Amino acid sequence: MPALLLGRVTWRLVGLVAFEAALIVGSIALAAWVRLGAYWRLTGPDGLVWQALLIAGITQFCLYYNDLYDMRVVADHRELAVRIIQALGITSLILAAVYYWFPALIIGRGVFLIATGFILASVIAWRLAFEWLTRAVGPRERLLLIGTSPAAVALAHELHERKELGVEVAGFVEAAEDRVGNPVFNPGIVGTIDDIPSIVRDRRVDRVVVSLADARGRLPMDKLLEMKLARGVTFDHLASVYEEYTGKIAIENLRPSWLIFAPGFRKSNALLATKRALDATLATVLLVLLSPLLPLIALVVKLSSPGPAIYHQARVGRHDRVFTIHKFRSMRTDAEAATGAVWASKDDPRITGVGRFLRRTRLDELPQLVNVIRGDMSFVGPRPERPEFVATLTDQIPFYSQRHVVRPGLTGWAQVCYTYGASVEDAMEKLQYDLFYIKHLSLALDVFILFETIKTVVLRRGA
Repeated sequence: MPALLLGRVTWRLVGLVAFEAALIVGSIALAAWVRLGAYWRLTGPDGLVWQALLIAGITQFCLYYNDLYDMRVVADHRELAVRIIQALGITSLILAAVYYWFPALIIGRGVFLIATGFILASVIAWRLAFEWLTRAVGPRERLLLIGTSPAAVALAHELHERKELGVEVAGFVEAAEDRVGNPVFNPGIVGTIDDIPSIVRDRRVDRVVVSLADARGRLPMDKLLEMKLARGVTFDHLASVYEEYTGKIAIENLRPSWLIFAPGFRKSNALLATKRALDATLATVLLVLLSPLLPLIALVVKLSSPGPAIYHQARVGRHDRVFTIHKFRSMRTDAEAATGAVWASKDDPRITGVGRFLRRTRLDELPQLVNVIRGDMSFVGPRPERPEFVATLTDQIPFYSQRHVVRPGLTGWAQVCYTYGASVEDAMEKLQYDLFYIKHLSLALDVFILFETIKTVVLRRGA
């Protein structure tokens, strides 16, 4: 399993999902008993356990696709209730289609309608109880952050928002004594580097996270070694912990030596060959299946605005090789006539009405299946940029050229984790996700990203 999934899946989250599954099955069983009485059985020779599990599986699938397992999204209780209602509505539509084609799977007329009320009440009650239990049990790990770099503050924000991780920041440490007590993020600076042993003892710190750029040459190594050997305190690099919990690699103050000695990044020929074979096979199958749709999209694009239906543009691919990408045109043909190459932006006025829909649904990307078949691109990888932008970004952002060590993708880890961006700062943020993907590249991670991409399209988080 990729480190990404290990970092995001904890025993607390597993417990949340598993108990919720039991509640949903219990709600279905209770609804069936209310509706059918003694004629219904969950288990036994005539039991309908598989039908109940089908409903529960589809329900949790819809809960997942409505972001109900992202604790940051559902921190607001009203948002939680609205999203659960939406998920149950989608579940009923999917079940209606399943029952139409497979009527033998129906538990009983009206059972799901009754179960909906039970599921809504039990899931909301369980989420409120889970929040209380999380606070009552307390953190499973307490961190002390050495330094107040932007990456350290970003890590503290991430851990504060993701309560299900059970990780708490005990405070920040700085070299300057006059900064002690200053607020950074909840909590603030609690001491100096010399105070680390007493802070670890008094605040019950489990792991000390060190930013080498902030603490190089200043750490009391003899005292820290005693803490590790005698008290079992763990020490870690900020870059490693940041990567573990944020799903990206912090390039701020990153040294080439970390990239050289860090695990990962090395991909076997068997993995790359399998990924390439799956890309070519899936792209070919999709191109055949979608062949009736492609001319219709081209016709709509052609009729909606003057110009060709498909446009071709130079992009930078693997090993800095420039190739031609193909997309359904979503902008006016004169979009860059006066300005030259410029970043696209959110609500870009150059985008046509039809083009906006195509971008929202990712239908404009379908001609790139040809690029996948030819080997220019993969289904999953860093998105390819234009040569004009690559030259600028390589000069301004360290390690930017490293994103070209793999084939670019139709979708990628940066695309499902980061909102739309059109600036050097956004490119730097997305590079951190791209480096994480390159380090942890695997078929399992690709499948996870494809599922997240579908969710992104379904929830209309547009390009």
